[in-house]
Amino acid sequence: MEDYGSSDEDTYSSDQESYDGLENEETDSQWGSSTGNSCKVITRESLLVAQREDLRRVMDLLSLREHHARTLLIHYRWDVERLFAILVEKGKTCLFAEAGVTILEEIDVDSSVSSSTMMCGICMEEVAGSEVTKMDCGHCFCNDCWTEHFIVKIKEGQSKRIRCMAHKCFAICDEAVIRKLVSKRHPDLAEKFDRFLLESYIEDNKMVKWCPSIPHCGNAIRVETDEFCEVECSCGLQFCFSCLSEAHSPCSCWMWELWTKKCRDESETVNWITVHTKPCPKCHKPVEKNGGCNLVSCICGQAFCWLCGGATGRDHTWSSIAGHSCGRYKEDQEKKSERAKRDLYRYMHYHNRYKAHTDSFTQESRLRETIKEKVANLESRDSRLRDFSWVTNGLYRLFRSRRALSFSYPFAFYMFGDDLFKDEMTNEEKEIKQHLFEDQQQQLEANVEKLSKVFEDPFDSFEETEIMEMRMQVLNLSVVTDKLCKKMYECIETDLLGALQFSSHNIAPYQSKGIERATELNGGRNAKANNNITCQKAHDQTNGGSIELVHPSGCGTSDESGCSSRKRTREDSGGSFFDLNLPAELIDRN
Repeated sequence: MEDYGSSDEDTYSSDQESYDGLENEETDSQWGSSTGNSCKVITRESLLVAQREDLRRVMDLLSLREHHARTLLIHYRWDVERLFAILVEKGKTCLFAEAGVTILEEIDVDSSVSSSTMMCGICMEEVAGSEVTKMDCGHCFCNDCWTEHFIVKIKEGQSKRIRCMAHKCFAICDEAVIRKLVSKRHPDLAEKFDRFLLESYIEDNKMVKWCPSIPHCGNAIRVETDEFCEVECSCGLQFCFSCLSEAHSPCSCWMWELWTKKCRDESETVNWITVHTKPCPKCHKPVEKNGGCNLVSCICGQAFCWLCGGATGRDHTWSSIAGHSCGRYKEDQEKKSERAKRDLYRYMHYHNRYKAHTDSFTQESRLRETIKEKVANLESRDSRLRDFSWVTNGLYRLFRSRRALSFSYPFAFYMFGDDLFKDEMTNEEKEIKQHLFEDQQQQLEANVEKLSKVFEDPFDSFEETEIMEMRMQVLNLSVVTDKLCKKMYECIETDLLGALQFSSHNIAPYQSKGIERATELNGGRNAKANNNITCQKAHDQTNGGSIELVHPSGCGTSDESGCSSRKRTREDSGGSFFDLNLPAELIDRN
């Protein structure tokens, strides 16, 4: 087998660019995770801001009031891109009809009924015109009936989409009317209604989920692109965004769920005990037969028949038990025992290696403080070596590789077993793919162990030449382990999971810089967005909703007021790049 760690000096020169990238990696205070713009932390304070970003995009495009835009987004689970796609494909009329949004220009919702009295179609009583409320759909009933209807729906947990009371009317009621009527009788329910509307951005949005920390930190995470990813909350918890369990790639979420249940229940051990033992009819403890006779005795003194488990006396011959008969011995018992033993040994093989690498990861994580002290000792010495970022970067390359290696064993257990993919591959195909995967796994394992051994040395007492040698060794092994991790992930995604025909398994992609840490949502930009929405509502009400449409984009929008929902991208103008840190007005003038 080729050993990637014992490369010649040619490897050093060929990977020089990779070394430079490794040394220049950003090393932050928390170590071991990368920072990017593809996921955001949504706190209690920024939840409204995050929700209004999507509301503003829909309001700008469709010239809607805020409650209509919210109704659309709740119906389409806050998927703005899907909403825009349906708008293009089916048109505005179908878009509104499916979501229960009714907009009739000739109806003035805020005006009271012109007649002095009218009969409510629900309670069939004559009420004053000032005590009647008309919805967007045109149906009007007395305020008491509306209020009771709203209270029942809020208590039933249906407050996010409360429909009109009229028969076969699917229009969604105006949230402002609901809030106004309910708050007069039950202010606490009105607050609950507002909270449900606010939290619908998280509960109904597949791209936003609560952080699963215990105790709960109160944060939610929003991802921008792929929901099959691993993220780190600002509280420090790293988790799989898809299933909300701990980060487990290259295992798929389904594989990891089965593996944790198997480890928790020790199902293979229980299976072996069930096959190889029988419960004593007296004390109910499992008893294993160690001889050929079918009359066995428990340590409590009870004798029983091994074939049926029934209690018997002790008088017996080789062929029968006195006063007892239960039929013939089953021929498949031996095959069942061998199969249970084989399954148990296979499970123990993968579990022992998974546990060993998990324990190694735990032990290596404790090296952080020790490594910091060693680096501090080196920096305090009078030496021409001042930059020791390669130490911390190499250490966290070790952490990431060790984590991927440990979770590769549960993946292999299910990928090449008979539980999930029995009908996906022939035995010959399975054997070929298993050898391919295990070769890459063993190469990664060998180099991870070498890198781990390097950091255990007392390098703070090394001479300068020894430190230079260690530096080259750490850089070499770091680059190699990173490449092997990428290669193993590519094998899993393309050759193994990508070749499946009858089932679909997705894994989080490999991140060379580690699990991405979610960044705080920018509040300053969204304060302008909030003002924009307020102006939008006033403009709708006064001018009948005539708004200049803003073209939707997955990267966000920007308008003349300087309010942009995403960071501006670089643009080429005459061969020069814009400075993204300059205000937009200054760039326009230049």
